[in-house]
Amino acid sequence: MTSPTPQDLDALYDIVGEKGLMRPGVHGDDLVPYETCVRYGSGQAAFVVRPATSKEVSRVLAYCHGRGITLVPQSGNSGLVGASTPDSSGTQGVLSFDRLLETQGDDASSHKQILFDEENRSVTVGAGVRLSDLNAFLELKGYVFPIDLGADPRIGGMIATNTGGARFLRYGDVRQNTLGVKVVLADEAGTELDFMSGLRKDNTGIDWKHLFIGTTGVLGVVTEAVLNVVRLPQQSTAALLVPRDEAAVLKLLLEMEERCDSNLTAFEGMSSEAIRAAFDHVPSLRNPFPGGEIPDYVLLVELSRTWAKRDSEQSLDELIEVVLAEIWEDEDAPLDNAFIGRPEEMWALRHALSEGVKHAGKLVAFDVSFRRGDLMKFRAFMAKELPEKFPNVRICDFGHVGDGGLHFNLSIPQDDPRLNDTAFIPFLREWVVQIVVEKYNGSFSAEHAIGRSNQGFYDNYTPKKVKELAAQIKNVLSPGGLGDVKLG
Repeated sequence: MTSPTPQDLDALYDIVGEKGLMRPGVHGDDLVPYETCVRYGSGQAAFVVRPATSKEVSRVLAYCHGRGITLVPQSGNSGLVGASTPDSSGTQGVLSFDRLLETQGDDASSHKQILFDEENRSVTVGAGVRLSDLNAFLELKGYVFPIDLGADPRIGGMIATNTGGARFLRYGDVRQNTLGVKVVLADEAGTELDFMSGLRKDNTGIDWKHLFIGTTGVLGVVTEAVLNVVRLPQQSTAALLVPRDEAAVLKLLLEMEERCDSNLTAFEGMSSEAIRAAFDHVPSLRNPFPGGEIPDYVLLVELSRTWAKRDSEQSLDELIEVVLAEIWEDEDAPLDNAFIGRPEEMWALRHALSEGVKHAGKLVAFDVSFRRGDLMKFRAFMAKELPEKFPNVRICDFGHVGDGGLHFNLSIPQDDPRLNDTAFIPFLREWVVQIVVEKYNGSFSAEHAIGRSNQGFYDNYTPKKVKELAAQIKNVLSPGGLGDVKLG
């Protein structure tokens, strides 16, 4: 790929205008947020281009393909695997979604950020709309886009990475809630593909939208989407459960699923180290545990309903009390303790874990997943083996036990001399991922997709034939330089 010339920047300026192009020599420090990863390192952008419409994206991609210029698509830049920022070469441009806010309705002259279709229970949105803005709009209608995250990404990035979140157990991931996409390819024509029908059932051939969900944007740039929405919960309750031991966690999950059925919204696991880090970083959090003693492992369970309580109906607070009492009556009860409280307080603790862990030391983070029955087995294995192999490295994990996802975070003291060895962290990361993939047949990327930090794992653990097919698909759809991820 080639380095952009001043003439290239002038050509891009002609496409997107003054608001749409940022140059290093002109905008200086304003480029830093586009060049800096949330978690790992930073790069240097040759420019930042900010198209406002699909047509502008098309012209930008066609031009850059013709000139051999690599573009890195960047949505909200809230990803954690280095997929949305340029490398250090200074030759890659950033394709920002900042201004991709509008979508076109049935009337070609009508452009709005969000088009709500209550009959289809869907919304049409521009890829640059933030999750918080979408849900603020939907709340007024009594609906929500049910992907619960600690971050505030843009919709295009959520589709590119197929985010899951804390309520996956009830609502699924972005893939399950995407009804259509508009995509622009990095080819000679900047081809626009419209899969925006919004149909929930269509078996007329390949469901093309799925090629662009979860593939980090390297196959094409999603500029608009049709999303499924659900009614806002009108009732909710939550509890913190302390399992008898790690082996009891899965039993508790199965018991809750059997007894609560579709009322069960979330089943989250939190280690004592992660909870302690959250309390240390956010002292305003209320500690609900007797004497402030944090159990070794805690489960956050949520029940919800989308309708208001009916006179003849058992409330969710009553339901969870009855269910927990029934579980306790079992002579082999898997439960040691339970704390029923305000859902917002319990979720405040859950959402504070990421920031707490990040400030607990040098963070080495993994987003991994397993069959549900293997998640706690992996934790038990690591609790025994990791301290022997890597002394003084703390496990501060939490995750989505209900769907097998785990944020396996390792914290190393900032003054640990091993951090001076540039080979130490790569060796640690490879050791963990090898166990995830080879011992437990798990995934090294549960919901963060592929980025520079995961590229080596993709190269090592993806079958050769799969990589060959992926490369062929990439070459057919978007042969131009799009993203910094190599599929084959």
